[in-house]
Amino acid sequence: MDLSKLVPGLEGHAELIVGDEHTAPSIGSGRVRVLATPVMINLMEAAALDAVENLIPAGHQSLGTRLDVRHIAATPVGMRARATARLVSVNGRTLEFRVEAHDERDLIGDGSHQRLIVNVARFDQRVQAKIAPR
Repeated sequence: MDLSKLVPGLEGHAELIVGDEHTAPSIGSGRVRVLATPVMINLMEAAALDAVENLIPAGHQSLGTRLDVRHIAATPVGMRARATARLVSVNGRTLEFRVEAHDERDLIGDGSHQRLIVNVARFDQRVQAKIAPR
């Protein structure tokens, strides 16, 4: 598997306008009507995908395996939130990212994110074996 195109410094982005469906009460992660932490995390993962997914060999994809993030500022409904992921290292099939999220005023979250490159067919076989009757 050729991963030579996956080099530190690659950057990806993802953004959204915060709607009611992105708030903590809407997804069950709190009661305050602001961007929910799980939605911010999803934005960070989407940014990491944007950075590398089109460079991963056919038949393979990356899966999120670890997140260590802080959610440090609230983002109200109607405001734009944007995440950036920068690839900082490649160790075999493991990709390490530095992630940040900002709204129109503040840094709202930051941290690290790890993804693992897997063979989709083999991964699916393992998943199917897990749900097969014993």
